[in-house]
Amino acid sequence: MDISVQDITSVDKEIIISANREDLEPKFDEAYKKYKSQIQMPGFRPGKVPLNIIKKRFGDEIEQEEINKYVQEVFENEVIPEYEPVGETQMLDLSWENDELEAKFKIGSAPEVELADLSEIEVDRLVHDVTDEEVDEELNRILENQGNWETVDEEITEDCKVTVDVIHLDDDGEPVEGEKDEDQEIDLRKDEFKEFKDDLVGNKAGDEVDVEIGHDDHSHNFHLVIKKVQKPHKAKLTDEFAKQQTDGEAKNVDEFKSLIKSRIQNYYDQSADDLFKNDVIDSLVEAHDFEVPEVFLEQVKNRYVQRVAQQSGGELPADFDEEEYKENIKDRALRDAKWTFINNELQEKFDDIEIKPEDVDEYLQAEAARYGVTIDQMRNMFAQNPQQLESLRNSIREDKVFDKLKDEVKISEIDKDEYQEKYDEKVKAKEKAAAK
Repeated sequence: MDISVQDITSVDKEIIISANREDLEPKFDEAYKKYKSQIQMPGFRPGKVPLNIIKKRFGDEIEQEEINKYVQEVFENEVIPEYEPVGETQMLDLSWENDELEAKFKIGSAPEVELADLSEIEVDRLVHDVTDEEVDEELNRILENQGNWETVDEEITEDCKVTVDVIHLDDDGEPVEGEKDEDQEIDLRKDEFKEFKDDLVGNKAGDEVDVEIGHDDHSHNFHLVIKKVQKPHKAKLTDEFAKQQTDGEAKNVDEFKSLIKSRIQNYYDQSADDLFKNDVIDSLVEAHDFEVPEVFLEQVKNRYVQRVAQQSGGELPADFDEEEYKENIKDRALRDAKWTFINNELQEKFDDIEIKPEDVDEYLQAEAARYGVTIDQMRNMFAQNPQQLESLRNSIREDKVFDKLKDEVKISEIDKDEYQEKYDEKVKAKEKAAAK
């Protein structure tokens, strides 16, 4: 038996396992003994079928099974300990000809990552204190959602909901036969209906208007018959309303407003943490230049494909083009792959990171509240799934890495308007780069 290695790139290798019949003969002999005692054929007592007949009838299948086992054993016992492959190993070829075995694999090896000077990494962090105006806006939204619609005989305004019959028109402005949609609701508060505003506002029930809706390089013409106009009738803000909306957590209107403000602030704080993590990853990936094993990159892409399947009920949509999808996400997958190796280096750098039982309990408590179960039920759920528990520990460890990074990198605190402006600039730059 021989194992040879050929470097494809600095992180991709081709492994060739070679062997001959002499190497495999002991395994073949053991296999034939096992099957000889099991195989039953007409004319022979159980376990008494001559070996030459077994080899003639079943030899190829038995030997191929042992060849596959042998290759797997050599890979697990010899290749993995020596080369520590990362990613999903690919078998390129397996041949057994003239009593000679050759098995080719493509494996990835972890790249050498030398951490950049973290003190030179610059990251923006969103900082926002919720204003009274934002609380009033959210409160107004709640009152509208908990209110009702009142049918009015008044002119349409931008906050109205309108019921119309929609008649499709051809290029000559004539009704298209059979294309009439009755009792369609248009909520002018929603962005999806903004193209209807100019034509509908100012009209009343019983009026008829023509509307032209443009899409890309063409447009569609419609004739709308206005049948009903509704205006929102907001719920009344009372202490009793505050109690109902918060299950008694707020006893009056003032406490309700304070609770709303607290929830909005928590949302911004959590969003700021998530955005900070994302920006740190982007900055660190940009600061490190190294190759990623192809097999590992393919593994990351496959995870994205699996998520699509999970979101579609367990199977990929019938018209899903997997190769096109993988091509579209290649930059995102490369970023994720590079972050995996950078994160590993950071965990080695921050070797004082410790996951305590209370860290796990804190996470389980949050998950239990999220799914409406007890913490003991959540704990048992994770205990029965070691892989899920290890994934949880990895998430906690990564969060602790980000906590450490807050003290290592340069952080510029900026308000939400400036953050949004910079974000828009990044998106435009990426779109421009992708278009080249």
